[in-house]
Parts: sequence; C-alpha cells; structure tokens
Amino acid sequence: MNDDLKLLEATAHEIFASYQDRPGLWEELEEAGLTRVGIPEELGGSGGDLEQAAVILRAAGYHAAEIPLAETLWLAGPLLASVGLHVPAGPLTAALPLDGRTTLAAEGDGWILDGVVRRVPWARGAAAVAVVAGGRIALIDPSADGVRLTEHRNLAGEPRDDLAFDRVTVSADRVRELPAGQPSALSRAALGRSVQMSGAARRAVEHSLRYAGERKQFGRAIGKFQAVQQYLATMASETAILDLGTRSAVTLTHTGSADAALAIAADRVNVCRAAGVVTDLAHQVHGAIGTTHEHDLRRSTLRLWSWRDEYGDENHWSDVLALLVAGRDPWHLITDGAPVETTARKGKRS
Repeated sequence: MNDDLKLLEATAHEIFASYQDRPGLWEELEEAGLTRVGIPEELGGSGGDLEQAAVILRAAGYHAAEIPLAETLWLAGPLLASVGLHVPAGPLTAALPLDGRTTLAAEGDGWILDGVVRRVPWARGAAAVAVVAGGRIALIDPSADGVRLTEHRNLAGEPRDDLAFDRVTVSADRVRELPAGQPSALSRAALGRSVQMSGAARRAVEHSLRYAGERKQFGRAIGKFQAVQQYLATMASETAILDLGTRSAVTLTHTGSADAALAIAADRVNVCRAAGVVTDLAHQVHGAIGTTHEHDLRRSTLRLWSWRDEYGDENHWSDVLALLVAGRDPWHLITDGAPVETTARKGKRS
C-alpha cells in the first residue's frame, strides 16, 4: 500500500472511530468527499479510483458503520457513472433483481419499470435508486408514483427493504444501457460485500485476541491455553487469506483484467467460507459474553453472517466459478503460467 492509500486509510479510520453509535457520520463523510471516491468529478464524484474506494469501504466494515456507504460509494454511484449519468447527491442504493422478473420496457418517449426487487439495502433512506434490469440501468426517484416500499432488516439490523414498481414512468435521459466487457453489477456488489467482510473479520480477530489476553481461567489468561491459541491462529490465517483474495480481486477489477470476474467469484467463495470459520471461533473464544448486546463482537459477527448471504452465497458463486473455468486449463488458471510437460504426463516412469 502506497503512502497516499495509507493516509486515506488513516483518515477513514479516524472518522469512523469518532462517530461510532453517534449520528452525523454520513454528513462528516460527505463533507470530506469520502462518499464519492472513485467517481469522476464531472459526474458528481470526488475523483480517485477503485482501490481508494476499497480502502474506505474496508474501514467502514471494520468499524461496522451503519450507513449505506457500499451502496453509494461502491455500487450505485459507479454504475451510474459508468453509463455517463450524473450521480445525485445524498445516500444512494442499487436494486439488482435476481429473479429476472423486473422489466424495463420502452414506451413512447420513455420507459416503464415493472416488478419487485427484494431486500434492497438501505432503500428507505435513499435519495435515488439505481435499478438494473434487462441489461440497462435506470435512475429512479423512490418517491415517484408507482413505487411501493416494504421495510425489512437483515440479521445485523441493517435495512433490507422490498421495492415494488407498478408501471413507474422513467424519462429517457435516466435510462442507459450497461457497458459490455465488465464484471456484472452483481459481481461488483458481491465484491463490495467481500471488501466490507475483510474489515469486519479483522475486527473480530482483534476482539478475540484482546479478550483472550484479558479473560482469566484457572489463574491465567485463556490465551495461554493451547486450544485457544489454535483458535486464534486459525482465525488470523483465515482472515489474512480472505483479505489477500479480496485485494487481488479489487486490483484485477481496477486494472480491467480479463480475469476480474473469475477473481471475484473465487474470492467470494472463499470469503463466505472463511467468514463462517472466523465467526464460529470468535464466539468460541468469547463464550456467552460475545452474544450479548453490550459486547462489540456482535457488531462484526452479525454483519459477517448477514453479508455472506447477500448477492449470492458460496454455493451460488461456486456455480458461477465452475461456469467461468469450464474448458480452461486448470494449471494455467492456478499458476498463470504454462504447464510443464513432465515424463509422468507422457506415461513414462521417472
């Protein structure tokens, strides 16, 4: 990580830490320009790139920030900017229909949006909603005629609302075709959740290390017991691998690599798997105290459990990964190099 990214990371952590459980975080981030990093200035953003946005999003996951940052900074804002639409001010969200039953049909001089999108993050407080349907994206006013919202929450208590669209009229200048040759909106959304999870997993490990050093049993800290040390080592290694895979996927997406979609799918499979290991062991270390409302561990683990099921779980992304690698040389896929012709492969004994 270069010096600019380190400075950005330190700034983000300072802001998030100072606003935990207090109102005003979103306004502070907006004033600092951190809710629009990675979006061109001429389209309503703060400039910068995807890796800078990932630094901010990872810090938000670490601090369990209760704001629609991923939805604005990582998903809706960049999707709108990618098609040349100006990104509106305020918190945003994106509606990604997973059942294919939401339609955007041309009618007269505009478009008509119909359908239902389930579990849209932070929809109730969004200034605008970016709806993806039929290879196009539409910028929707959530207060428009024909839009109906039903409130729900995920396990961590974050808003996950259903949006119903009943012949919602959308002007032609608010609808664009999504560009080809890029990771899908769903892939980008899943990667954003993985970035957040890398921050949350790191925080869960830190909580566990601290507690294991403070909690005493039989006259000594529980962190001195071999079984607990094994738990902590496993958590730390899983988090390191999780973080490395996510950073690699971000870098490949940022550089426009042809393997970006593959990296996102592979990373998502591992992140969802590792999140289960980290959360289980964190609660093993903490015992009953870790499940209480008063302990901060739940802020990380409840989000890890919730986020691993959003935008496709590990089973979904395992299927995607299988389709992406079908017919490809597995050796080249794993090593990014040409396979070596060995005597064993030729049927000879060494």
